[in-house]
Amino acid sequence: MPRMQIYLPDDLYAEVKRRKLRASELAQQALRAEIRRQELGDAADEYLQELMAEVGEPTPQELARAEDFVAQIKAHKAKSDEPETPAGQSGKQAS
Repeated sequence: MPRMQIYLPDDLYAEVKRRKLRASELAQQALRAEIRRQELGDAADEYLQELMAEVGEPTPQELARAEDFVAQIKAHKAKSDEPETPAGQSGKQAS
């Protein structure tokens, strides 16, 4: 198996040693995950290029509609990520 040298900031090195982590195994997992992420991004870009070749580029109205849709999804996610407050409480502390 080939070897590769990597450099870590002092604080990260100390934490890896303190926790007795297997740096080589973790680096392999992280690199595989990053390669997979990039492959998926490349595949998405290729698909979008094929789609635009087939149906044409989106109009400004279609882009605006898509941006609005994404904003709604983000707002919904942000709302669902908020901690729940017990019934009868407003979530604000009395001063």
